[in-house]
Amino acid sequence: MSKKPDPPAKPAADPAAGGDPVSRFEASLKELEEIVARMERGDLPLEQSLQLFERGVALTRECRSSLDGAELRVRNLLEPDQGASFDATEDDI
Repeated sequence: MSKKPDPPAKPAADPAAGGDPVSRFEASLKELEEIVARMERGDLPLEQSLQLFERGVALTRECRSSLDGAELRVRNLLEPDQGASFDATEDDI
């Protein structure tokens, strides 16, 4: 009997591609931090530095968009109802 070869390994799923918004934000931020660390070492060729810089700009925009969305959600939650007033006046007491 001959043993069948193992199937090729599947590529790892991109954590930023799916899942909830918080997971995507955290994955993007982690990748951005790794890019910054690599570039700060200063030992990359120019072309690779430019590619990483481009990816970093894209990740920064993704993170900024996520933060803007979260800020909007918080503002909507903290915004008082337009029609109701909960302030008591002396006449109400």
